[in-house]
Amino acid sequence: MKLWEKGIKPASTVERFTVGNDRVFDLMLAEADIEGSMAHAMMLTSIGLLEKDEMSAIQVELMSLYNAVIQGDFLIEEGVEDIHSQIELLLTRKLGDTGKRIHAGRSRNDQVLTDLKLFFRTQLKSIVDQVYTLTRVMLQLSEEHQHQGLPGYTHFQVAMPSSFGLWFGAYAESLVDDLEAVRLAFSMANKNPLGSAAGYGSSLPINRTMTTALLGFDDMHHNVVYAQMSRGKTERLIAQALAAIASTLNKMAADVCLYMSQDFGFLSLPDAYTTGSSIMPHKKNPDVFELIRGRCNQLMAIPNQITLLTNNLPSGYHRDFQLLKEILFPAFGMLGDCLSLTTELLPQLKIRSNILDEDKYKYLFSVEAVNLLLSNGIPFRDAYKQIATEIDAGNFIPAKNQLHTHEGSIGNLHNEYIMSNLDSVVQSFPFEKIDQAIAKLFLLLPS
Repeated sequence: MKLWEKGIKPASTVERFTVGNDRVFDLMLAEADIEGSMAHAMMLTSIGLLEKDEMSAIQVELMSLYNAVIQGDFLIEEGVEDIHSQIELLLTRKLGDTGKRIHAGRSRNDQVLTDLKLFFRTQLKSIVDQVYTLTRVMLQLSEEHQHQGLPGYTHFQVAMPSSFGLWFGAYAESLVDDLEAVRLAFSMANKNPLGSAAGYGSSLPINRTMTTALLGFDDMHHNVVYAQMSRGKTERLIAQALAAIASTLNKMAADVCLYMSQDFGFLSLPDAYTTGSSIMPHKKNPDVFELIRGRCNQLMAIPNQITLLTNNLPSGYHRDFQLLKEILFPAFGMLGDCLSLTTELLPQLKIRSNILDEDKYKYLFSVEAVNLLLSNGIPFRDAYKQIATEIDAGNFIPAKNQLHTHEGSIGNLHNEYIMSNLDSVVQSFPFEKIDQAIAKLFLLLPS
């Protein structure tokens, strides 16, 4: 079944190529399609295109389909093109002509676009929840390891003293900034395209404000042409937000792999979290962090894939957009796995004590020695030259007891401010409003 069929069956080769993997990915849109259909049916009733008893019958059947989706009992039948066709087919089997009425005033274009917006909201909420949990773990570890020294590097050369408190806290604050990118992408996903039809609106007196409220959107795409233009743009913004998080995880995973090597030996993991070698019995490999690093590199390539797929398209709908699903949909699960595994593994890291006591790290404290001279009134350039001369002559004695007290330094991590910013950005997402709107839509809350 195809919503556009007019009695002429397409060639099997054309059908196979144009449908592609849509039926597989469309199952992921089932909940969203039912939610959008429920709101659309209510709106049609409000303008007299559905009778109240027809609306009630549709509501009962949509609820039944929704429960089947939740329980994993929903399938797209062989020969049915997509999720939209499947749901309309099932409604028509049960309700006859009433089931056929539900598509009035919308096109498959705005139907799938609405599904995508609803789906993206759900997926992004899951990502936000996981990032929030991971960031809290990082901040807790930052506090626990505030005083455990870690060499800081520039150019892969020993540079200045750092700490594991700073290291964990840095990645926590990076994730907070990444959530700002997610918030921007979420705002784009949280605009209602329903009613834009094929991209040029409808002559029916549809009420787009009503469906915007029913589905918990913050706003609508007001211009119907732009509503369709948001396809591809929305996916690109979301991919960029996911890539920002992936970039943070990638860098941290790279650090862990480096610090676990014997040449560094700063970190280790319990055997259960490492893998071995088929030939070298001593090996304990950080495979999970290596795969997190690799997966995150894959995720960072997705915005470019989406750009290349969509950047030469004029306005209006194009079938190229269908391919966006197979690029972006798997990314949510991929990033979710990386987040959950990072959250699980970080507390398992064992940090070696007294790293900075080793003689090879004494030059980390050259700036501390310069600063000590500064505190005694010596001009910076003179102090710098004095310490450089001592180093060249092999007479340098590190001053290891200098305290870093300024904001965001070893002795003053400012984690409470990072936590406050985390709470602030997470609370800025309208998740509660959306949940209430969807619950009300399915009569789980009083109207």
